[in-house]
Amino acid sequence: MIRTRSILPVLALLAGCAAPSVETVAPSDHFNGTRFFNPDGVQGSSGEQKQGPVALLRNLVKPPYRSWPEVPVTPSRPPARIDGQTMRVTWIGHSTVLVQTQGLNILTDPMWLGRSSPVQFLGVKRVRQPGVRLADLPKIDLILLSHDHRDHLDMTAMRTLWHRDKPLIVTGLGNDQILARNGVRALARDWGGRVTLRPGIDVIVERAHHWSEYDPGDRDKTLWAGFTVTLPGGNLYFAGDTGPGDMRWAIEARAAGPVRLAILPIGAYHFEGHETDNHIGPDQAVTAFEQLDAAYAIGVHWGTFELTSEGINEPPEHLRAALEREHIAADRFRTPEAGEAWVIE
Repeated sequence: MIRTRSILPVLALLAGCAAPSVETVAPSDHFNGTRFFNPDGVQGSSGEQKQGPVALLRNLVKPPYRSWPEVPVTPSRPPARIDGQTMRVTWIGHSTVLVQTQGLNILTDPMWLGRSSPVQFLGVKRVRQPGVRLADLPKIDLILLSHDHRDHLDMTAMRTLWHRDKPLIVTGLGNDQILARNGVRALARDWGGRVTLRPGIDVIVERAHHWSEYDPGDRDKTLWAGFTVTLPGGNLYFAGDTGPGDMRWAIEARAAGPVRLAILPIGAYHFEGHETDNHIGPDQAVTAFEQLDAAYAIGVHWGTFELTSEGINEPPEHLRAALEREHIAADRFRTPEAGEAWVIE
């Protein structure tokens, strides 16, 4: 017997197989016909976006930050499914989160590699191992891929999950072409685009403030994005990798309806003592949480890869201070340990 739920992602892919390539995308307020850009006026004025090829190679050979200790992790094994409106949320590490609800298993930015690097013998090493082994993941129905940076796009994991589960993969324009070259099919959409997973549950591609580069020479040739998944009982919002920009991207996402859970980055915001406009920190994450009027949030993009100069526990510590300052209960915006399950009833 074929289960209807199991074939919906495949049907969605077939329905969207005629999505345009980047070469056919019309110029807009964030695409000049060749490259994407942030329409709010700032495009990588600091941080890794300004590094040239020599600096990038030097950082691969000798990463500038090497102070973080190894963090012991006891991997967990999630259940096969969670039915109804209960949400079971598991931070796996970095920006990888497994959200189980409504009989769906939703995975964000799958990342299991040991290094944030195109090669696994050089580059920034992972200090916090995945909270769930890749082989222990339940069948994945939906993958939200925010962009093509090497600490977010683990092609080995993407190939494994595609061949094992055939999930619906939704991403920004152009990233589908990178995946296709590796035998993985995805639906790519512009900001504001929508994909139906099943009746009443849609994926909306949201604006984020960032940049992109998978291989040298393809900088900003693919689109970075956040996502809203519309769900009974309240939406799921994943900000992806984003800097502050005009700080209106959260307000725009709130227009899709009440947000039950927001997945917000809180780390990698200091480069050589200066803040980057490519990543938000805890204070800005709290601002986004308030703009979304979210019931709950989980902080991600911290404590896994030493990408910047803040301490390993600095983001969650600053988050707690920001929540207290804004009189927000700490149990509404959490930073659980990798593999730890957070059940939202």
